[in-house]
Amino acid sequence: MTDNKIYICLADGSIYEGKSFGAKGEVIGELVFTTGMGGYIETLTDPSYFGQIVMQTFPLIGNYGFINEDMESEKSAVSAYIVREYCTEPSNFRCDITLDEYLKANGIIGVYDIDTRELTKKIREYGVMNAVITDNPDSVDMQKVKEYRIEKAVESVSCKRPSMNPADEHKYNVVLIDYGTKKNIVRELQKRGCNVAVVPFDTKAEDILSLDPDGIMLSNGPGDPEDNITAIRELSKLVGKKPIFAICLGHQLLALSQGGKTKKLKYGHRGVNQPVKNLETGRTFISSQNHGYAVINESVEAVGGKISYVNANDGTCEGVDYEDKQAFSVQFHPEACSGPHDTRFIFDKFISMMGGND
Repeated sequence: MTDNKIYICLADGSIYEGKSFGAKGEVIGELVFTTGMGGYIETLTDPSYFGQIVMQTFPLIGNYGFINEDMESEKSAVSAYIVREYCTEPSNFRCDITLDEYLKANGIIGVYDIDTRELTKKIREYGVMNAVITDNPDSVDMQKVKEYRIEKAVESVSCKRPSMNPADEHKYNVVLIDYGTKKNIVRELQKRGCNVAVVPFDTKAEDILSLDPDGIMLSNGPGDPEDNITAIRELSKLVGKKPIFAICLGHQLLALSQGGKTKKLKYGHRGVNQPVKNLETGRTFISSQNHGYAVINESVEAVGGKISYVNANDGTCEGVDYEDKQAFSVQFHPEACSGPHDTRFIFDKFISMMGGND
């Protein structure tokens, strides 16, 4: 490990001294924390973290190294990575490189030897806040840090051109709108016999309908959902035309397309241990989540939706059914990998809407 000093300077003026690993440099981002004990590979390659400095609350990260096969996208979208301690000698037969080597290869600044518990408590109390990671805190322009805002998030992580992902046993045709999709969404659809056409975030509604899909999938993604004006407008033209299933950012965009409203959460829900309650059955599931915004509960019924799931911790909306429009959405990640598999049955609901599971 290197002993190079590095500093995390928060927008509130507080400074934390740590040590540097991964790439060198200086970066501004929105500081957030995630509570997963494992799944750091999936976290680092989840496009939903675009523009964010990600801190792991679990104290030791990197013990199984970095496994290329487990990546959720081709490159990382995080601005920087903070851990209490990282493992320099991982032990796993699937390991390709170390965590440090991955960060260096992808230009991601890493910080370790930080009291992540103290930093997490601050975020929980005051909410997510902007921060800069630097080796010279005296040179930081704090006004620039305070004014930082994540922009062009979906545009930055969405695919640039359409692609086809065929199933081994073809039964259905699904168009997946890529707002920052994870590979495992495609894999879960393929397992159920879906040929998946992945299209960019700004694909016109008429172009999607011209493919005559059996269903349309809306992916996860980063940033403030209200920024996606064009995507919301095109989505409003699709609702009611084909069965629609939406996850995470897609869930928020679907609500906005119907006249719903969203809000920014104080510190968000990020981790693989988030409880969600099904309001129809009363059963609670453990889910994987990564979001900083939520659909406002009171706005759902006003636009003809029905809340299907709520977060068991804070009561925020975690799912909506639009029964008269053949559409439904969830805020959590039923495709999670690494993470609990409790809610993967939700993909089967989508298959049923397309005429399957008979």
